[in-house]
Amino acid sequence: MSVESISAAIRDVVDFPKKGIIFKDITPVLKSEKLFREVVDIIAKRYEKRKPDYFVAIESRGFLFGSALAYKLGCGLVPVRKKGKLPYKTIEESYALEYGTATIEVHADALGKGDNVIIIDDLLATGGTAAATAKLVERLGGKVVGFEFVIELAFLSGRKTLSKYDVNSIIVVN
Repeated sequence: MSVESISAAIRDVVDFPKKGIIFKDITPVLKSEKLFREVVDIIAKRYEKRKPDYFVAIESRGFLFGSALAYKLGCGLVPVRKKGKLPYKTIEESYALEYGTATIEVHADALGKGDNVIIIDDLLATGGTAAATAKLVERLGGKVVGFEFVIELAFLSGRKTLSKYDVNSIIVVN
């Protein structure tokens, strides 16, 4: 298995979720136990010696990778969800998407001062969701150690939005 195999398995879905968008569908990667394991192992290897306290996983596909990584490395998982989806007291952050606006939330007691976190999601586009997540983490006193993405759409310049952080992507689409 290799990064090329992972990349080859990702399929483009044209005009989803709306006309003009080419959605990068990772479900074929998830379906393959070998490719899914490869993605998790690539990311986990970066943190074997400097394990974070938590993976902060962005809804919804970030949950899939974040859960596996938290288990593999023996650390916690903090979900960041769309507004109204978490059951306890939350803090929220609104941001612009490449095709609209959204608000995300995290539980108000999810992190403590000085907790080291890796923020994870499947895709980096404009960086709006990831930057909003970093703001939530920092408002709770956590420290963003870095970001992990399976796919980065470099032509949307999301990495610039996150320029003060360490950003890693397995696959970069120019």
